[in-house]
Amino acid sequence: MPDGTEVRHPVVTPVRVVIAVCLAAPFVALLWVGSYSKTDPTFIGIPFFYWYQMLWVLISTALTVTAHQLWQREVRAGATREGGASE
Repeated sequence: MPDGTEVRHPVVTPVRVVIAVCLAAPFVALLWVGSYSKTDPTFIGIPFFYWYQMLWVLISTALTVTAHQLWQREVRAGATREGGASE
């Protein structure tokens, strides 16, 4: 490694923890099948098993968008702290 190069170590910040939770929540919710493997309550005639999973499509979209916006904010804040240009 040449002299004068700076080695950056990953930093765990509260924002990055929130991002990780946003991205992990759908996996945990849908891999825990025992929590939704039932037919009641039905919603407009659709068993719980199906509408619960379809609801998570919308929730996952919202959480992914939130995680992306938080990440972009983190990147921009890091760039301004280091004196670089934002993306």
